[in-house]
Amino acid sequence: MNNSSVSGQSVSAEQPPVLEVKNLSKTFEMGRGFKRTKVQALRDVSFNLHRGRALALVGESGSGKSTVARLIMKMYEATSGEINYAGDSILGEKTSTEALAYRRAVQMVFQDPFGSLNPAHRIFHHIARPLLRHGHISDQNSLKDKVFAILRQVELDPEISAFKFPHELSGGQRQRVALARTLAVAAKVVLADEPTSMLDVSIRIDVLNLLKRMKDEQGIAFLYITHDIATARYFAEDIAVLYQGQIVEWGACAKVIDNPQHFYTKLLLSAVPDAHVRFDEVSAEQAFYLHNAEKIRQISAQTSSEIKEVAAQHFIRVHDFSSLNQ
Repeated sequence: MNNSSVSGQSVSAEQPPVLEVKNLSKTFEMGRGFKRTKVQALRDVSFNLHRGRALALVGESGSGKSTVARLIMKMYEATSGEINYAGDSILGEKTSTEALAYRRAVQMVFQDPFGSLNPAHRIFHHIARPLLRHGHISDQNSLKDKVFAILRQVELDPEISAFKFPHELSGGQRQRVALARTLAVAAKVVLADEPTSMLDVSIRIDVLNLLKRMKDEQGIAFLYITHDIATARYFAEDIAVLYQGQIVEWGACAKVIDNPQHFYTKLLLSAVPDAHVRFDEVSAEQAFYLHNAEKIRQISAQTSSEIKEVAAQHFIRVHDFSSLNQ
């Protein structure tokens, strides 16, 4: 991949992407009759996901992050653009065999770990079913051993957790079960949509560490969708900042977070709480972004096709912020 492309990340061309998103756009039609309007949820979104790496897709609520994931999962149809898995397009009609193979390879972990688990079934069923459905187990006698082994991989005691119902587990444990299901189908790509936001702060780091092990040991490619820049920095190698359906800054995670160049990214980072600073101790820089927040959002929402490489593995979409009171 050419490092100057709008990819959301820069990785050596020696490693082909597992999943490619190219110039993806999505427009929703709202209302009825004469009141029918069109809402452009995504505009020209492009990025690549690579084996054993994570791309953090960061942005505030309503920026289009979850829409990206739903398009990749084929829950929505794209208005335009491309989504390729292992070099082949996943858009359009597919045979049942092709659709099943894609669902097996690309899995999604949702924000609410309870809502994604059937409350009527025990945890054993949630792990055994994908193993059987996708043909990873042919011998029923070895099913229990395989389920138990997968639960151990996500640090759950199988003797205790396997025969419980979802409501009998904590939020962190339920999220581990959701991740165990991706291991059960041998997923190659995991779309993690705010996977720690509903968990207690004290256990978020444990789940993030589990995600890191899955990435490093299983070679899974992750799209980590979040509004939490701190967890993005901890987990992901690459980052793309999304606003109003348009990626405005992207590249190596450390470079973008440590040296943001787009005003919207700077606005986001200025709002991140600092544990060492009282909420009423506003710096001059924070005051500037607070004062200009609405104007920064208005300018950042404008469609722009001009891309600037500000440093190696660091790109921004060019907007004119000269009108700001700096």
